[in-house]
Amino acid sequence: MEIARSTSLRKGTRVFVFVLIWALTAWLVYPLIVLDKVDLRSSLEYFYRAAGGVVIMIILFGKTVVDLLFSQDLSRKKSYLYVAFLTLYSIALAGGIIFVAIRILLLYLNKNSSTFTGQDVQY
Repeated sequence: MEIARSTSLRKGTRVFVFVLIWALTAWLVYPLIVLDKVDLRSSLEYFYRAAGGVVIMIILFGKTVVDLLFSQDLSRKKSYLYVAFLTLYSIALAGGIIFVAIRILLLYLNKNSSTFTGQDVQY
């Protein structure tokens, strides 16, 4: 009985940490996704937040690909539903990484192409 409770507690903790990491990633990337117009003062803050979110997403993508391709428990056969879900999850994660990276690039290009008026300069 104690072993079953310990296993379920460990699994619940893993799920909680995974959801917490995704919540942190969503918080980091959120301003970049809903961004319409950027002023030059706050663009650097968005850039660093989004870059941190992309780094976490790349780490999660790497973990997913390793789980999908290099299973550590070769004695047990994985279900087709598990493999299909993991494949769709990794494709969606790769699409999210590409989307956020393109938004960062567009933010950077928009910042560099804006005209400088000289009004915000402090000497």
